Amino acid sequence: MHEFLDKASVSYYEGYPIISDEEFDLLAEKHNYNTVGYTVTDAVPHAYQMYSLQKCFNLDDAPLDVDKCICTPKLDGAAVSLLYAAGTLVLALTRGDGKQGRDITDKMRWLVPTHISNKSGLIQITGEVVAPKEITNARNYAAGSLNLKDISEFRSRAENLCFVAYDIQGRGDTTFRKAMKCLAHNGFNVVTDFDSSAYPTDGEVYRVDSYDSFYKMGYTAHHPRGAFALKEQKEGVITELLDVVWQVGKSGVVSPVAILRPVEVGEALVSRATLHNIEYIRSLNLEIGCNVEVIRSGEIIPRIVRRVDIQKNSS
Repeated sequence: MHEFLDKASVSYYEGYPIISDEEFDLLAEKHNYNTVGYTVTDAVPHAYQMYSLQKCFNLDDAPLDVDKCICTPKLDGAAVSLLYAAGTLVLALTRGDGKQGRDITDKMRWLVPTHISNKSGLIQITGEVVAPKEITNARNYAAGSLNLKDISEFRSRAENLCFVAYDIQGRGDTTFRKAMKCLAHNGFNVVTDFDSSAYPTDGEVYRVDSYDSFYKMGYTAHHPRGAFALKEQKEGVITELLDVVWQVGKSGVVSPVAILRPVEVGEALVSRATLHNIEYIRSLNLEIGCNVEVIRSGEIIPRIVRRVDIQKNSS
């Protein structure tokens, strides 16, 4: 399963996901998968590591006192770092594995200020490139645009893209709010006052306001301890896998479909579910007659996220 999730992670960050966010989160949690991002071959190091956020699915389990945190939307796009030297944009990178990413400076010059008022030292600004929800597969559109080789094609898409800053390192700000105000003054969209209603989101981010407190809390290998993401995760429903059939899609691709014992999932009766490909079937160790957990991804498409082995009571 980890090999499959590695592949899914690479596809996600390149803007061509093979499974939905809900499926990835469920599978990652159930199979204890903690790898973040992906390694690129033409990598350039970030000046400051880009950490992922610890996920929380219920505020009762929150790792911080949420009443003392700032809450902002968790935008669903492509994470990017911007490096400014003496106030001039010198490098922009995709997130990659958080330690290094791909150079996209030529593209980001069309989306962000090329000069800022801070003229001393190195400043790294991190944020999200997003596209409006009205665009089909907006998250994939944003991430895929950053991977385009043709800069003229990127420029044609730039009017549909927006960079929203959500952090800054190297400036010595006392609070997160003040840092965001400074970035807004320099012409950036900032997450603290960005109207996200027209853009895709996948939860909320809670973080302590004081940078001193934030840095004192430190980091795990993957996450800062001073922030976390609240994500909604719907419970799946258990049913039996009766059969697997193969069907030809509109694009001509042949893919497997699960035939299920009919079950109600999110107020809809479900008897079929997507299985993606044979690799997905093998990674979940599925076989005819086993029990499976089914969700409705995006409230529409039924998908199997795991095999469920139910212990039978011996008489």
